[in-house]
This record gives sequence, C-alpha cells and structure tokens, in this order.
Amino acid sequence: MKIFDDAELKKFDGSNPSNPIYVAYKGKVYDVTTSPLFIDGMHFEHYAGCDLTDYMADAPHDEEVMGELAVIGEYKK
Repeated sequence: MKIFDDAELKKFDGSNPSNPIYVAYKGKVYDVTTSPLFIDGMHFEHYAGCDLTDYMADAPHDEEVMGELAVIGEYKK
C-alpha cells in the first residue's frame, strides 16, 4: 500500500478535479471520491486531504462509517 504523509495527502483534497479525494483516519487513507458526503472535498466543516481522526469523537456517527470506504494506503504523520 502507498504511504501518505501530510504533504502527499493534501494533494487529494478535492481542489483538483483530476485527482481522487482522500481522507486519513487512524493511520489509514480512505478514498471518498464517490461519497456524496464529500462533494468538492468537504464534509460539513471537515476538509478532505487531512487526517480526520481527532474529529470523529464529535461526529454524529461512529467509526463504522469508515468500513464502507475503500482503504487505499497508510497515513504517517
């Protein structure tokens, strides 16, 4: 699997329409390109291309939603 750091993950924030859209969570990188919840790389106040681990505690859902997404890499800070 590909390893992403902050700089690499940021390239997949939804700002470039030719790139897929990715987020990191608990050390894994997920593809959210086809998710209707990440239109243009944004999910409510959370941006794609970032590690969303610290925000899950405040979410109205639990981490089970991540199981619906494809893991495409590993995230290393």
